[in-house]
Amino acid sequence: MKKLLLTTAAAVLMATGVNAQEITVGAANVSSYLDPGRDHSNVGSQFYYNAFDTLVGKNHDTLELEWRPALATEWELVEPTVMEFKLREGVKFHNGDEMTADDVVFSLNRMYQASFAPYVVRSKDRLGNFAEATKVDDHTVRVRVEREEPLWETLMNLQQVMIIPEDYTKALSGDPNVAEDGDYEAFSLAPIGTGPYRVSEFQPGEKVVYTRFDDFWGDKAPLETATVIRIPETASRITALKTGEADIVTNIAPDQLDLINADPNLKTEGSATALFHVMIMNVNHPHLKDPKIRQAMSLSIDRDLLNEALWLGKAVVPSTHTMKEMGALHQPDLVTFEYDPEKAKALLAESSYNGEEIVFDAFPVYYTNGVLAAQAIMEMWAEVGINGKLNVTEEWTGNSPDLMTRSWSNPMYFADPFGSFGVMWAPEGPSEGAGRFNTDEDYAALWEKFRFSADVADRNAAYAKLMDRIKQDPPVLPLYRPFESWAMNKAVNWAPKPGHIPYVLDFRAGSISLSDS
Repeated sequence: MKKLLLTTAAAVLMATGVNAQEITVGAANVSSYLDPGRDHSNVGSQFYYNAFDTLVGKNHDTLELEWRPALATEWELVEPTVMEFKLREGVKFHNGDEMTADDVVFSLNRMYQASFAPYVVRSKDRLGNFAEATKVDDHTVRVRVEREEPLWETLMNLQQVMIIPEDYTKALSGDPNVAEDGDYEAFSLAPIGTGPYRVSEFQPGEKVVYTRFDDFWGDKAPLETATVIRIPETASRITALKTGEADIVTNIAPDQLDLINADPNLKTEGSATALFHVMIMNVNHPHLKDPKIRQAMSLSIDRDLLNEALWLGKAVVPSTHTMKEMGALHQPDLVTFEYDPEKAKALLAESSYNGEEIVFDAFPVYYTNGVLAAQAIMEMWAEVGINGKLNVTEEWTGNSPDLMTRSWSNPMYFADPFGSFGVMWAPEGPSEGAGRFNTDEDYAALWEKFRFSADVADRNAAYAKLMDRIKQDPPVLPLYRPFESWAMNKAVNWAPKPGHIPYVLDFRAGSISLSDS
């Protein structure tokens, strides 16, 4: 009987293609580095939650903001601008070192008082109000902000403030007593965290291997290993899934779903991702300085048609820059973006536009349906009299003064309008810093009221006025929230969780199981 059971189990495993407690993910892209502090890319966001932790945790099973203890077991505001955190004892890093307050202070201050150029950017666009972290004792840390902070837990739950080991990092290059740029560069190739999996192998841009970390402070990881490999072409990813080379594959377009779901061994999971595919416009380009031209470019685009044609109606087309994940700050009744080709024609006639060629840059494969959307936009522009040219290129042109317009994405980095719109279009933020967007004193005053008001109604009112500014002088058009899908073997029980930021591959306890394990 025992022999029969073992033989039957082996046959089932061979039929499903899934090995007990091991999975392989075929991903469209794999990061060239792994450092939660410097990264905010769509590709990178897949990789950090398995291996790193924040002080403040979150229930990712719900859209509601439900905070939970993580590396901190409790926290309280001890002064209007100071929060005290009690640290969990007995936490170990993947190299065996025990986490102390020194590691936490080091991790936080590398962002709050950043000197490494990539950290400076991330610190400025989301952590500018955070002044310093200080050690009270081995298991107590205080964090001080410049102004009273309405988003304490939200900003202590960011990927960028995940905790890393101080001594290990400083010893990676140069003086082991000093944190140097070379240390952070080296860390990004040999990352160490406190999460349920350690990164046991990393081939930049090609492969990430997670191995269960048996000394994890929380619930045991359900997988022994999870391997993520880069398979850039959609057809190749689907083939890998069918042949058993991969157990999960990412970035599947809607037109492939029926084909995959027709296979009795496969299934798909998907959702309208908390991210906008957007059209960025350089307001300072000589041919686009007239806001009427950019208004016409936006008004000419039938986003509902793009949704039906490219996403089978599964994407979400917004009327303004908002998402339901933002809770009380969600304002779907605002109308900032709309389709009106006749108004577009009228605005062009009133504008300074004289038929100049407007170049639309697009990556060839980075965004699902990105090139197809850009091709359709060129046709829509032509119908209202805009002379558009599509430039499909691997070159990143986003910070070039020659940029006119291009495809981009604007994720929800955290569940607040600040965490999506604000990260890009705040005063002195990345868009203004790159020279493709302008603000003034009135805009800055509205932003300050939105960002720091304790009252939700005041924040909403200020944000509505910011959206009116964007409507009148547009730097961006959110096209839609794409419906992103993952395909997998039916033996894999996994789906994206609603409380995560986009694209997270969450393989923690309670998030994934294998039918045969």
